[in-house]
Order: sequence, then structure tokens, then C-alpha cells
Amino acid sequence: MTSTIPGKPGSATPSVEEPTAPREPLPAAPDQRGPENVSATGVPTGAPEASRAQSGAALTTAQGVRLRDTDHSLKAGSRGPTLLQDHHLREKITHFDHERIPERVVHARGAGAHGVFDSYGTAAGITRATFLAEKVSTPVFTRFSTVLGSRGSADTVRDTRGFATKFYTSEGVFDLVGNNIPVFFIQDGIKFPDVIHAGKPHPDREIPQAQSAHDTFWDFVSLHPEAQHHTIWNMSDRGIPRSYRTMEGFGVHTFRMINAQNETTLVKFHWKPKLGVHSLTWEEAQMIGGLDPDFHRRDLADAIEAGAFPQWELGLQVFPDTPDQMFEGIDLLDPTKIVPEELVPVQPVGLLTLNANPKNFFAETEQVAFHPGHLVPGIDVTNDPLLQARLFSYIDTQITRLGGPNFAQIPVNRPHAPVNDMFRDGFHQDAVHEGVAPYKPNSLDGGCPFHAAIAGDPNAGDALVDAAFIDVPEELGTVRKVRENPQSFEDHYSQVTLFFRSLSPVEQQHVIQAYTFELGKCYEQAIRERQLQHLANIDGYLAAEVARGLGLPVPEPTVPPAEDVVPSPALSQVGKEWPLDGRIIGIVTDDTSDAEVVHGLREAIDAKGMVPLVIAPTGAPLPDGSPVQRTYLTARSVEFDALVFATGSAQVDAGTHPNEDAKIADPAGAGTVDPRLTLLAAEAYRHAKAMVFADLTPVLEGAGVDREAPGVFVGDPATKLQDLFTAMTTHRVWQRFP
Repeated sequence: MTSTIPGKPGSATPSVEEPTAPREPLPAAPDQRGPENVSATGVPTGAPEASRAQSGAALTTAQGVRLRDTDHSLKAGSRGPTLLQDHHLREKITHFDHERIPERVVHARGAGAHGVFDSYGTAAGITRATFLAEKVSTPVFTRFSTVLGSRGSADTVRDTRGFATKFYTSEGVFDLVGNNIPVFFIQDGIKFPDVIHAGKPHPDREIPQAQSAHDTFWDFVSLHPEAQHHTIWNMSDRGIPRSYRTMEGFGVHTFRMINAQNETTLVKFHWKPKLGVHSLTWEEAQMIGGLDPDFHRRDLADAIEAGAFPQWELGLQVFPDTPDQMFEGIDLLDPTKIVPEELVPVQPVGLLTLNANPKNFFAETEQVAFHPGHLVPGIDVTNDPLLQARLFSYIDTQITRLGGPNFAQIPVNRPHAPVNDMFRDGFHQDAVHEGVAPYKPNSLDGGCPFHAAIAGDPNAGDALVDAAFIDVPEELGTVRKVRENPQSFEDHYSQVTLFFRSLSPVEQQHVIQAYTFELGKCYEQAIRERQLQHLANIDGYLAAEVARGLGLPVPEPTVPPAEDVVPSPALSQVGKEWPLDGRIIGIVTDDTSDAEVVHGLREAIDAKGMVPLVIAPTGAPLPDGSPVQRTYLTARSVEFDALVFATGSAQVDAGTHPNEDAKIADPAGAGTVDPRLTLLAAEAYRHAKAMVFADLTPVLEGAGVDREAPGVFVGDPATKLQDLFTAMTTHRVWQRFP
């Protein structure tokens, strides 16, 4: 086998006994990489990456003083009180007491990775941003996250996901801070505290965690028609992604781009996963929450470790920068609206590849600080009122979370471009500044730093002609200070109708089930009725089905549902085929399995760029010495994209499964089928996953699997493998869903 089975926790194999021979710290694992070694002011240091890590074989204090014992406090006698003079105890405990920084108010639960962005150059005509020029490679750090849950919550909850990428460009840092849903709950950032307070656990009992299925959330959104578009995306399968690798990303807002001729264009950002957009079923998500709350972060790290590097294409929807900033009747400044891709296709401009895991979660994933105001020349913001509030909020949050204004000097946040900002002092100042004149203008420091100017600017004078950031001059005219939205923000239902009617029937059923479940968890009847009224304004069938599930009458619409919407196929996850890279296939074996056949299955799966995991009764190697990755006890269907049962008898092993009451009779009369295998098969069948069963295995009948069902292949596993691969290209065998 040439494939790497992911999950190895360290870079070396440990011994059973505690090591006692002194040695230097172990190197990082091969799949790991830290932030590039640049100084606090963005200058490459040339130092090896490991220079920031711990060094030396001896335990020391933070000041480098060697210690002979860290297991016992200094006491007045072995049974006496601990002495105040124990400086090591105080240093160790004090640091421990402060090693947790305040978690993010939102997006607290996250996972991150290093990578590279390779530009196609196709955006060069609309932006002067260097990282989007042809054949430019830019290092990046990407963080995925859930919104509502705390750091300790589960990965697979129904929630919006963050998709934030930090580009370390030659012109400074550019942060694209988006979500996996292209619209947001609110149209104005002043309401952001309200929607988050509503979605967070109830303040009296601090429950429920990481969920929207409760009264305060639905109280808020049912009182806000503008929230209905984001809500239906959350109630769809988009709210529970299969993995971060199969999650679409959106910049949400409309941004402005400026080219070399100072011409402006409006754009929306899209991340398109190369593996396609796929989701979990609701039952799978609930199971995983108990079986493996770290499912998404583990999947991301394991894929990178195994060499199945996740990839997304960055694409742009491009619009003319007209004075009204409208397109085909859609207000481009309204963050609750999309422009259908069939109306304006997404143009690919580059490829993101995540190819290295962080060395340290806290130093990188937890301390990385994103901000939509981290812009580079050629990209500017618009007057989207949600984006305008974010420009203030993010930097204010980072100052609080990361202990002061110098958070840009944390290694993962450091720009890879020269920094000369004239900022001084403050908490956690890592730069050792020189000079005596941190102000402009000055003569004592030779006038440095100098203003930059745009190349070709006739008014540049003595300014340094370089890539300066451009604040687009925008005519505001005669305006009044008001607290109101434009009239063009008032249509809250037509795009929600568009989304629902663009889904396949099975996806529509999932939306109906999600609304029924979430509203069914609300205590207050008035909130259910109020939200049902919104559903009636969106689609009559949707409202009727949810009302039936809640046992409530169907309300008459107060706004007739739109009848002239043209479905957008791009909004559905069903109907396309996708690459198999990085998919996980379980190979179930027992004592009757042919070792040569199992070896061939592993080789064939690996050759397709997928990960084969062998499942056996125990963790002992197979008879030919091949390793086992999962046992009947540790394997559950939710981990696998498909299953191959290369089993013969599949009988219960009394030594590993002594529960006599759990045995299931083999219909063929050959003995008893291990119930863990029938559970594995039944779950995968119910979740519409493709499966192969060896001819004589009793698991198929024991699990109640229909051998004639779509995506069920019975016969020699080696010859049925290609059928399995073909069925997997659609992610699930959708025909099996009722």
C-alpha cells in the first residue's frame, strides 16, 4: 500500500515505556507547516521554521532556567504547607490560569489549514490586485467554523459555517471573510447583536448549545421578514455540510474592484469546491454529534495528512458599477439577496489548495484574526450597510480577544510585505522599533516613511510611486442623515421562493423536515404560527407540509407567493457528478475474507485517490500482516462514503461480542450475524450510500437491505468495485430516498 492512513498523532511512533534518554524535541509531522518566519514588521528572517518552537532536551522555566522537578510543589516538609517562594509553581499555575483567551463571540468553533492560492490571471482586466495577476502564487491560511456554538460544541450542528481566507500578498494582507451561505439574516449591521443574541443559548439556562431549534431564534426571525432567505438556506441541506471540503463559500457582500486604468467594477466572491457541494442527512448529523463531535475538523486534517488536498476555485460574478448599483432589479447592496448564477455566471479566477495542517491549534487557528477591512490595492468595499458595520466590529473584536492593538504581529497574522506603520507600544508589542520620529511629516528620521502614490498619478510629486491602496472617489450628492433602508430592500420573499423551488424533491422534503423539527422544539405556539405565516408567503406546499407536521392550520398568505420565479439549478446539490478524491471507503472483513482480495480492494481504492479503511473483528493485523484501521466496535457508517462487505460468515465472535441477546439469526441458517455489521449496513443503506456485498455474506439479508435497490451491488467485490465508484460520483444514491 502506498496510501497514508491519516490519524497518526505524532511524528514518531512512541514506545510502550516512558522514554528516559534525553533528546531534542521531535520535529513536526510531515503534513504540518507553521506561519512563514517573518519579523513583526513583515521582513523574512531567513531563520528555519523550527526556530520558533521549543528547543533543548531539558525542562525549563519561561526564562530558560533548567528544572529538575515539575511534579511537586515546594513545601515546608513533605506534609507541610506550600511555600510562597515557589517561583516555578507560581509561574506554571499563573500561565495556566491565563492560557485561554476569550473565545470568539461567533465562529468560536473552528478548524484551519495552510495552503496556496494560484491565480489564473482572468481577473487582471478588472483589478490591479497583484495576487490576482496571471501565474501569481500566494500563501494563505483558511479557517472554517460554525457560527453559534462555543469552542466545545459539535461540528455537525445545523448552522451557518464561516469560510475565511487570509491571503499573504506582496502588497499586504487581504482577508476574504465569508460564509457557506451567500446571504445573511439581516440587512443592517446594527442588528447583528440582536440576531446573535437570539440564536445563542437562552441566557437564563445557557441551553440549547449550538442550535437554532429554540424559541428566541424563531422569535427573532419570525419578526424579521428579511431573515427568511438565510433561514431557508439553513433549513436546507446546506445547513449540515458533509465536510468542509465539500462546502461552498461566498463573500456575501458586493465588493468593488479597480483596474490599472482606475475603472471600477462590482463583484461577488464565490468559492466552488472541486469535490462538489455535499451534505449530511439529518440523522447522520445527530449520530455524529455523539460519535465524533470533531468530525469536520478531523476530516479536514486527515485529508491533508493523507495527501488528498482540498481545493476550491475562487470565482467572481461581475456587474457594471452603475450609479444605482442595481442589476436586473436586484439591489447589489442588499446582503439578503443573490444574483442567480444562470443570470450572471461565476467566472473562475484562481485555485485554492490547502496542503498543510497547523503545527499548533492555539497559535494559528485560534489566534488568526480576520477583518473585512484588510484590503489591498484594487479591491474596495461598497456601502452595503451590513459590511459597513463589519468594518468597525472586526477590528474592535480582535483588540479585545487578542489583548491589544498589536494582534497583527502574532505570527499567523503577520503580513509578508514590509510594514512601516508608525504605530508604537501597546500590549504584546513584538517589534523593536528604531528611529525617534513616529509621526508625519518628520525630518529627524529623514522623512521616512513616505506616502505612496498610484503609478502614473500626475499629482504624485515626491511621493513614493508604488502600489497604493485606492479609496474610490464616490459621489454622494446631497444626502440626509437617516435610520432607514432603501425601498429596494423591501422584497423579502421572492428569492426565498426561488431557492425552495430550485431544489429537488428530496431536498425540499429535507427543508420541510427541518422547519417542522425546529419549530416543533419551540415552546411558544405564537412563534410557530408567526413563522408559518412567513412560509405561506414563500410557498403554499412548504407551508402546508410544515403545518401538517405541527398540527396547525395553514394560514392564508399575506403576500402572494411569487409565481414567475425561474428555478436556479445551481442552488441544488442533486443532479451532478463529482470527483472521488479523498472519499473514504470501508472494507469490512472477517476470518473468512480472502487476504489477497482485501489487498486488491485497498490498492484499487487507493489508485482512485480515495482512502481505504479496513474494518475487522479486532485490531489485530490480517493474516497477511496488513494493518486494520477500524474494528466492529469502533466503526460506524457515518464515517464512510461507501462500504464493501468482503465478508463470508460474518458470525458473532464470542470473544469480542459476548452479548448473546444481541445475536441475529442468519436467514441462510449458517449461524448468527454480528449485529454491529447489520447496524453498519442498515445505516449506510438508509442514508443512501453505495455498497458492495460478497455473494454469500449474510449481512445483506440480516440488515434488511434490498439486493435490487439502486446502489446495492452483490457479487465478487473486486468486479463490483467499478460500479461502486460510478455510484459514488453523485455522492449519494438519491433514488433510494423516499
